[in-house]
Amino acid sequence: MRESNLTQEQFKTGSMLKIFGLTYIFSLMITLTLMSLTVHQSGAIGMVGGPPLIDSAKPSFKAFMTDYGQAYRTFKHGALHGFMSGLFFAFPIIGVNGLFERKSWRYIFIHAGYWIVTLTLMGGIICAYV
Repeated sequence: MRESNLTQEQFKTGSMLKIFGLTYIFSLMITLTLMSLTVHQSGAIGMVGGPPLIDSAKPSFKAFMTDYGQAYRTFKHGALHGFMSGLFFAFPIIGVNGLFERKSWRYIFIHAGYWIVTLTLMGGIICAYV
C-alpha cells in the first residue's frame, strides 16, 4: 500500500465482482498469447492445412506429430519461456510505466516480480498439460 500510495479506504472502493471478473478475462487473454510462445507444435497446424481431426489436414501433419508431437512439451520448457516473457516483456513494460509515474524501484520490482513468477508458472502449466 505504501509503494502504491493507497489508503485502506481506497482499497475498500470498487466492485470486487468487476475486479475479479475482468482479471479472469485478462488472464485468459494472456494464456492465449503464452500458449503460442510455449507450445512450438502449434505452428505446424497452420503449415499443413488445419487440425488433424479435419479432413483438410495433410498426411504429413500426422507424421510430424508422431515424430515431434511431444518434443519440448514439459513444464520446465514452458516455465523457461514464461520466465523469459516475464523478464523481457512484462518487466520492461512495468518499468517504463513505473518510471513515468514516478514510482519507486521497489514498486517496479514488486509488480514485475509478480508477473515474472505468474508467467513462469502459466508457461509451465500450459506447455506440460495443454
